[in-house]
Amino acid sequence: MFESLTDKMNSVFRSLSGKARITEANVSDVMGEIRKALLEADVNYDVVKQFCKDVRNAAMGAEVIKSLHPAQVMVKIVNDELTKLMGPEDSKLYFVSPGPTIILLAGLQGCGKTTTAGKFGKYLVSKGKRPLLVAVDLQRPAAIDQLITLGEQLNVDVFSKKDTKDAVKVAKQAIKHAKSQGHDVVVLDTAGRLHIDEEMMNEVADVAKATGPHQIFLVCDAMTGQDAVNSASEFNQRLELDGVILTKLDGDARGGAALSVKAVTGKPIKFIGVGEKLDKLEEFHPDRMASRILGMGDVVSLVEKAQEHFDEEEAEKMQKKMAKGSFGFDDFLKQMQSVKKMGGMTDMLKMIPGMSGKMAGMDMDDSELGKIEAIINSMTFAERKDPDLITPSRRRRIAAGSGRGQQDVSGLIKTFDRSRHMLKALSGGAMGGLKSLFSGGGMENIAGMMQQGKKIKQRSKRKKVIIRKGKRRRK
Repeated sequence: MFESLTDKMNSVFRSLSGKARITEANVSDVMGEIRKALLEADVNYDVVKQFCKDVRNAAMGAEVIKSLHPAQVMVKIVNDELTKLMGPEDSKLYFVSPGPTIILLAGLQGCGKTTTAGKFGKYLVSKGKRPLLVAVDLQRPAAIDQLITLGEQLNVDVFSKKDTKDAVKVAKQAIKHAKSQGHDVVVLDTAGRLHIDEEMMNEVADVAKATGPHQIFLVCDAMTGQDAVNSASEFNQRLELDGVILTKLDGDARGGAALSVKAVTGKPIKFIGVGEKLDKLEEFHPDRMASRILGMGDVVSLVEKAQEHFDEEEAEKMQKKMAKGSFGFDDFLKQMQSVKKMGGMTDMLKMIPGMSGKMAGMDMDDSELGKIEAIINSMTFAERKDPDLITPSRRRRIAAGSGRGQQDVSGLIKTFDRSRHMLKALSGGAMGGLKSLFSGGGMENIAGMMQQGKKIKQRSKRKKVIIRKGKRRRK
């Protein structure tokens, strides 16, 4: 998402390279390009106009720090204004006691509302809740079956009635059922249409009036750009929304909806859908999204994903193996599986600062991880534990067993061997910080890891100097 906007923004900032300071002239040039980039991203015209005005005022009033390049100052200013535009942050859900807490999802047909209801159910389970998903979309029979299927996949209860077209009746019965069965959250998946019409609005409004939802979220398709913003305005007038959920941000969404919806409706973006899988619903953080748009990565989200999927005890064992040089293919396979759970190598690299702009020419096909896994699974236990045992004849056998070429097997072994030696060298320094980073240390460990890595580099330089001096003395 936002790849096109990110590329254009980075191009704008590169145009400031070589400038000694920020002046009114180069600010005007930069703002012209930023305005063009935002309009091409389908951002609301009035929002673009006000945003550019705010950035210009901040830039002209900023004192350029001598140690920084003007481009860095502009990046900081634009980042701050983007955060304000999409913020403030408000991704928390509010639960009532005694329950159940009633959450109503509204939106047009095709925006991914029913899938989002399923994702929302999984999210609530991860928060220790016992949700009940309710199929209130009685206009589209497939919606009921789809929600039931999602509930079975997630092991989440679904309430549905196929013998009636009265959405209000179904919603009321669902709430009674939730109270009797001990559900603490009820998620109402209401009906949508291909476009906004009076019949749909009346039905959703009637359901809201009858059930008194504690929170109403509008599900919008980010791919539709300004249409998503327009529909949000219409729904907000009738339902008094509490927030917006943007879906399909993993596609080629230009970003206009994400950058416009808060400013136009005054309602915060609560969650974003970043994939088709049921775990691809994320809390929305304006500051992190602004950093992604500007190609600055999202280290905080990367750390949070790592903390979810990396076990602290396992990470401790892994570090000890690295220090001993006994890190084998089985250990490597575990790391690969953890990367898969975190969303794949591509998603991880995009979150690393500075990597977004460098990935344009890189062929990052996550399916290659499966091919590597096949090669490793074709090895014997002894070969996975000690790759040095793999002779040319064994490589031929592994290649045949995995359906890959011998060059693929040889290339993987060589790459793994180099990595193993590097990890052993780093295990006492930077890897200690890396272990802490992936096992719950949080953002504080990032600075520690970078500092340790810096010390290793400095020690390496000192060793080179001593060797050179020793050669001079011997001469």
